[in-house]
Amino acid sequence: MRWLERLIGTILRLFGLGGRVIPREPVSLRPIGVVRNNAFEPRADGWERVRSDLIVRDDLLNALDGIESYSHIIVIFACHRVPEDAHTTLRDRFWGDPRLPEQGVLATRSQRRPNAIGVSVVPLVRRRHNILRVIGLDAIDGTPVLDIKPYLPSYDSVPDATVPGWALQPPSETTDGDPTR
Repeated sequence: MRWLERLIGTILRLFGLGGRVIPREPVSLRPIGVVRNNAFEPRADGWERVRSDLIVRDDLLNALDGIESYSHIIVIFACHRVPEDAHTTLRDRFWGDPRLPEQGVLATRSQRRPNAIGVSVVPLVRRRHNILRVIGLDAIDGTPVLDIKPYLPSYDSVPDATVPGWALQPPSETTDGDPTR
């Protein structure tokens, strides 16, 4: 009987009917590596000088071939220290600054999001075997690395992108220092 339900569901989806629009099933990701650095606690700023080593799983060594020819890489990581109850936060402020307008969390760079995933573009300093040295990655020691991609300026850069004027201002002196913002 289940096969009949699947068949009907497939037919309905072919015609743009029925079925869930957004899947509700969890997605499972296996880390490809881990971040190693001297940052042991989340922080709001100061990441630009942090040197990190991305230790990639040995079984993925061949997947790194050619990465050293890029000046920058995109690192996707799990913000694994964000408390579970913070995943339900729907609104937040940039840098936790009360003078800035409250935004939907998906319109911020906050780690407090439905899926605590971080993305950073960082310079690749060097590759040694399965270790990539980067600078400026805003992830603490022990952070699971989910993926690495080369940064391609012609593909990843948007020269005419716009942001609200207040987002161009640096964090204020009144920022509460909450590192998850």
